[in-house]
Parts: sequence; structure tokens; C-alpha cells
Amino acid sequence: MKSLKSPSRTTALSRRFAATLCATLALWTLMPPASAMVIEGVRFDDATRLGGKELALNGAGLRSVFVIKGYVAGLYLPERARNATVALATRGPKRLQLRVLREVEAESFIKALNEGLRENHSELQMRMLADRLAQLQQTMTEMGAAHRGDIINFDFTPEGGTVVALNGIPRGQAIAGEDFYQAVLRIFLGDHPVDRNLKRGLLGG
Repeated sequence: MKSLKSPSRTTALSRRFAATLCATLALWTLMPPASAMVIEGVRFDDATRLGGKELALNGAGLRSVFVIKGYVAGLYLPERARNATVALATRGPKRLQLRVLREVEAESFIKALNEGLRENHSELQMRMLADRLAQLQQTMTEMGAAHRGDIINFDFTPEGGTVVALNGIPRGQAIAGEDFYQAVLRIFLGDHPVDRNLKRGLLGG
């Protein structure tokens, strides 16, 4: 005849199982989704919506100069691309998101943008972009200094052009032309990127 477990032992086992289950569920709750990415304590969602379409996180990385960490950036595209040429040629809405890690004056930000553009474009291309670059510089000047924790989005939609938003609030006027947005992306993905490790990260490396 089979022996029966005592009620006290059964109750103890049930309580132990319940405690283990609760601890596991709590851990799952605290953990980000496996597809999300965390860099320098900053979490990038695995997807976002722009222009009525869902964009996937293509990759993310850290921009640093020696030991100074400036920002982390994430690139969202309609379809993931592991090659810079493919990423630049991707049609449809796109988002480059910068998450600021230290205070940066507007003048320093503008200088870095201009240097990145000159490094990846010919003199003729720079002249063709000149008016729109002046518009972008005006927007960045009006935004002022970027502070730790700020989120700067460079968004592109075929209908609206390039829009710069600070902490979810659009700034300045939309800048026309997909070629202009590609020029901005070349600062990060061009042959002479602002940071090669960041380029690798944005391309999912």
C-alpha cells in the first residue's frame, strides 16, 4: 500500500514552489525584452513607430572621445541592414536617436556636425546642401545646450522631410529632401564616420 505524504509536508512543498514561482516572475518583470538593447544604462526599444510605420532597431552604440562619453545613439529602419550602403539607401521613414550622457553646448554640437559632413562629402555636395545645413544649424542653435538625459531624434519621413525633436517636441522647421537625411546619416555611417565603433554598433555589430 502506497504511503501518503503528511499534510504539513505537502503544504511546505507548495509554499516553496509558490515562492520560487513568484521570484521568477518578478525577475522576468524587471528584465528588458531580449531584443531590447541597453548601452551605458540607456535602454533602446526594439521598435518604434514613425510616419505610420513600425521601425526596427537596427543597432546602437556609444560615441566617446578617449575616456569622455558623449552620447549613445540608436538607428531605426523599416528593415534591418548590416551594410552602410544598404542602410543609407533604405527607403521610407527612418530615425536616428541620440541619448545625451553629458552636457554639450549647441556650438560644439554644430561644429561636430559640420566636421562630420565635410569628412564625408565633396565640396560640390556641401554647396548643394548649404541652405539646408544653415537651417539645421539654426534649429540646433535655438535648441541650446543638450543636457544629460536629453533625447534628440533626427526623424525622416518621405512626406515631411527631416524633423529634429528634443525630448519628443519638434524644433525648427522640417528640412526637405531625402538626400539631406542621407547626408546626416553619413556623419555616422559614411566612409569617415565620427566614431568607427559607433558605426559598427549602429549597423548591428
